[in-house]
Amino acid sequence: MANITRWNPFRELTRFDPFADVEEFFKDFGMRPAWRGLEMEPQIKMDVSEDDKSYTVKAEIPGVKKEDINVSVDGNLVSISAEARQEKEEKEGKRVVRRERYYGAVSRSFTLGQDVDMGKAEAKYEDGVLMLTLPKKPGAEAKKLTVR
Repeated sequence: MANITRWNPFRELTRFDPFADVEEFFKDFGMRPAWRGLEMEPQIKMDVSEDDKSYTVKAEIPGVKKEDINVSVDGNLVSISAEARQEKEEKEGKRVVRRERYYGAVSRSFTLGQDVDMGKAEAKYEDGVLMLTLPKKPGAEAKKLTVR
Protein backbone atom coordinates (compact mmCIF):
# COMPACT_ATOMS: atom_id res chain seq x y z
CA MET A 1 0.00 0.00 0.00
CA ALA A 2 1.52 3.33 -1.05
CA ASN A 3 1.35 6.20 1.38
CA ILE A 4 2.37 9.74 0.50
CA THR A 5 2.72 12.30 3.25
CA ARG A 6 4.29 15.71 3.54
CA TRP A 7 7.62 15.61 5.42
CA ASN A 8 7.94 18.04 8.30
CA PRO A 9 11.42 18.41 9.81
CA PHE A 10 10.03 19.74 13.11
CA ARG A 11 7.62 16.86 13.66
CA GLU A 12 10.15 14.84 15.66
CA LEU A 13 10.77 17.76 18.02
CA THR A 14 7.20 17.50 19.25
CA ARG A 15 7.55 13.76 19.99
CA PHE A 16 10.97 13.63 21.63
CA ASP A 17 12.35 16.33 23.88
CA PRO A 18 16.11 15.86 24.31
CA PHE A 19 16.34 19.20 26.11
CA ALA A 20 13.84 18.51 28.89
CA ASP A 21 16.50 19.37 31.50
CA VAL A 22 17.22 22.64 29.72
CA GLU A 23 13.55 23.57 30.01
CA GLU A 24 13.68 22.84 33.75
CA PHE A 25 16.75 25.05 34.05
CA PHE A 26 15.05 28.01 32.30
CA LYS A 27 11.82 27.61 34.28
CA ASP A 28 13.24 29.69 37.14
CA PHE A 29 14.11 32.51 34.72
CA GLY A 30 10.60 32.72 33.30
CA MET A 31 11.84 31.52 29.92
CA ARG A 32 11.14 28.42 27.87
CA PRO A 33 12.60 26.98 24.68
CA ALA A 34 11.08 28.47 21.53
CA TRP A 35 9.75 25.18 20.13
CA ARG A 36 7.51 24.41 23.12
CA GLY A 37 3.89 25.31 22.57
CA LEU A 38 4.18 25.24 18.78
CA GLU A 39 1.21 23.48 17.29
CA MET A 40 1.63 21.28 14.29
CA GLU A 41 -0.54 21.53 11.23
CA PRO A 42 -3.33 18.97 11.16
CA GLN A 43 -2.64 15.56 9.71
CA ILE A 44 -4.94 12.72 8.72
CA LYS A 45 -4.14 9.61 10.74
CA MET A 46 -5.65 6.39 9.40
CA ASP A 47 -6.31 2.73 10.08
CA VAL A 48 -7.12 0.49 7.10
CA SER A 49 -8.44 -3.02 7.63
CA GLU A 50 -9.62 -5.66 5.19
CA ASP A 51 -11.84 -8.71 5.17
CA ASP A 52 -12.93 -10.97 2.31
CA LYS A 53 -15.61 -8.58 1.06
CA SER A 54 -14.49 -5.03 1.86
CA TYR A 55 -11.96 -2.53 3.17
CA THR A 56 -12.68 -0.38 6.22
CA VAL A 57 -10.92 2.95 6.64
CA LYS A 58 -10.97 4.98 9.86
CA ALA A 59 -9.46 8.42 9.32
CA GLU A 60 -9.03 10.93 12.15
CA ILE A 61 -9.83 14.44 10.92
CA PRO A 62 -10.70 16.40 14.08
CA GLY A 63 -12.11 19.90 13.97
CA VAL A 64 -13.36 19.66 10.38
CA LYS A 65 -16.96 19.95 9.22
CA LYS A 66 -18.25 17.04 7.18
CA GLU A 67 -19.12 19.47 4.36
CA ASP A 68 -15.39 20.26 4.06
CA ILE A 69 -14.33 16.62 3.55
CA ASN A 70 -13.85 15.18 0.05
CA VAL A 71 -13.39 11.48 -0.66
CA SER A 72 -12.66 10.19 -4.15
CA VAL A 73 -12.11 6.63 -5.31
CA ASP A 74 -10.69 5.77 -8.71
CA GLY A 75 -10.42 1.99 -9.06
CA ASN A 76 -8.20 1.12 -6.12
CA LEU A 77 -6.82 4.63 -5.47
CA VAL A 78 -8.50 6.35 -2.51
CA SER A 79 -7.98 10.06 -1.80
CA ILE A 80 -9.22 11.92 1.27
CA SER A 81 -8.91 15.68 1.55
CA ALA A 82 -10.35 18.29 3.88
CA GLU A 83 -10.26 22.02 4.44
CA ALA A 84 -8.94 22.51 7.97
CA ARG A 85 -9.51 25.62 10.04
CA GLN A 86 -8.17 26.10 13.54
CA GLU A 87 -8.39 29.21 15.64
CA LYS A 88 -6.96 29.75 19.07
CA GLU A 89 -7.22 32.84 21.22
CA GLU A 90 -5.75 33.57 24.64
CA LYS A 91 -7.11 36.42 26.75
CA GLU A 92 -6.13 38.09 29.97
CA GLY A 93 -9.29 39.78 31.12
CA LYS A 94 -10.69 41.66 28.11
CA ARG A 95 -7.30 42.14 26.46
CA VAL A 96 -6.24 39.66 23.75
CA VAL A 97 -2.73 38.42 24.47
CA ARG A 98 -2.35 36.01 21.57
CA ARG A 99 -4.44 34.90 18.60
CA GLU A 100 -3.41 32.16 16.18
CA ARG A 101 -5.11 30.79 13.09
CA TYR A 102 -4.45 27.95 10.71
CA TYR A 103 -6.27 27.57 7.43
CA GLY A 104 -5.23 24.97 4.94
CA ALA A 105 -5.91 21.74 3.18
CA VAL A 106 -4.92 18.32 4.44
CA SER A 107 -4.96 15.25 2.24
CA ARG A 108 -4.02 11.62 2.12
CA SER A 109 -4.00 9.14 -0.79
CA PHE A 110 -3.34 5.41 -0.84
CA THR A 111 -3.95 2.35 -2.97
CA LEU A 112 -5.83 -0.80 -2.06
CA GLY A 113 -5.18 -4.34 -3.25
CA GLN A 114 -8.42 -4.50 -5.27
CA ASP A 115 -10.78 -2.10 -7.02
CA VAL A 116 -13.69 -0.68 -5.03
CA ASP A 117 -17.37 -1.20 -5.89
CA MET A 118 -18.48 2.46 -5.78
CA GLY A 119 -22.17 1.53 -5.96
CA LYS A 120 -22.00 0.06 -2.44
CA ALA A 121 -19.36 2.30 -0.86
CA GLU A 122 -20.34 4.29 2.24
CA ALA A 123 -18.84 7.24 4.13
CA LYS A 124 -19.80 8.46 7.61
CA TYR A 125 -18.24 11.26 9.72
CA GLU A 126 -18.81 11.40 13.46
CA ASP A 127 -16.82 12.84 16.39
CA GLY A 128 -13.82 13.73 14.22
CA VAL A 129 -13.53 10.27 12.65
CA LEU A 130 -14.32 9.53 9.00
CA MET A 131 -15.40 5.91 8.52
CA LEU A 132 -15.30 4.50 4.99
CA THR A 133 -16.71 1.12 4.02
CA LEU A 134 -15.31 0.22 0.62
CA PRO A 135 -16.65 -3.09 -0.76
CA LYS A 136 -14.38 -4.98 -3.14
CA LYS A 137 -15.48 -5.10 -6.76
CA PRO A 138 -16.66 -8.63 -7.65
CA GLY A 139 -14.42 -10.50 -10.06
CA ALA A 140 -11.49 -8.14 -9.50
CA GLU A 141 -9.49 -10.49 -7.31
CA ALA A 142 -5.75 -10.08 -7.10
CA LYS A 143 -3.92 -12.81 -8.92
CA LYS A 144 -0.77 -14.48 -7.72
CA LEU A 145 2.04 -15.31 -10.10
CA THR A 146 4.27 -18.29 -9.62
CA VAL A 147 7.93 -17.38 -9.68
CA ARG A 148 10.04 -19.87 -11.62
